[in-house]
Amino acid sequence: MIEILNTTELARARGAGALVADILQSLKKRATVGTNLLEIDQWAKTMMLEAGAESCYVDYAPSFGRGPFGHYICTSVNDAVLHGLPHDYALADGDLLSLDLAVSLRGVVADSAISFVVGDSPSAADLAMIDATERALRAGIAAARPGARVGDISHAIGVVLTEAGYPINLQFGGHGVGSTMHQDPHVSNTGQPGRGYKLRSGLLLALEPWVMADTDELVTDDDGWTLRSATGCRTAHSEHTIAITDGGAEILTLSTA
Repeated sequence: MIEILNTTELARARGAGALVADILQSLKKRATVGTNLLEIDQWAKTMMLEAGAESCYVDYAPSFGRGPFGHYICTSVNDAVLHGLPHDYALADGDLLSLDLAVSLRGVVADSAISFVVGDSPSAADLAMIDATERALRAGIAAARPGARVGDISHAIGVVLTEAGYPINLQFGGHGVGSTMHQDPHVSNTGQPGRGYKLRSGLLLALEPWVMADTDELVTDDDGWTLRSATGCRTAHSEHTIAITDGGAEILTLSTA
């Protein structure tokens, strides 16, 4: 299913995007050495419910997971990159943490992810990997405009990640959003320009470049959800929800903090 939002729905999408951005930035500030992942999950729950939003994750039970997910945010640490199930773990200095959050507010979903290093000891390699995903995200957003193709976005993302030296996994990528969290079209993190669905004003897309330092192979934890690098290498993940407008892409999950 591909939804095209009208003006009223797009206004609600902006509200959902602002809420997701605010929650993620608040969690980033609060996530320090010693913070437990379950605390982060509880903080996310409290903030979204106080805002009148609904979680897209608690009851989420897709075919690839061991559902329902049962938590309010994905917390992926170090070699974990996607769908990190919050558990009893206290963050240590130098941990690379990715937070992925999707909420529904007034019937419209926004989805975003950030990666950052906890504490005061970030490695140059970690910072470079995070920067590569952020640059790839910006490139994908710049390619998103009415009349362009999904392949144009994928190609722009892929060029940045490949030039930075990271392998690219094609199992998981960006996607459409709207009244539900995951919709068509799928947006791979590399692809051929000029191919795929033609973008239209009113389309919402969640673009999410993610990489693993030295592999494109994932393994799944015993929890049935958390996806890790097969080699144990570090990982990073960046994501924004954008709206395609007549003037180009509008970032809905951009923090103003």
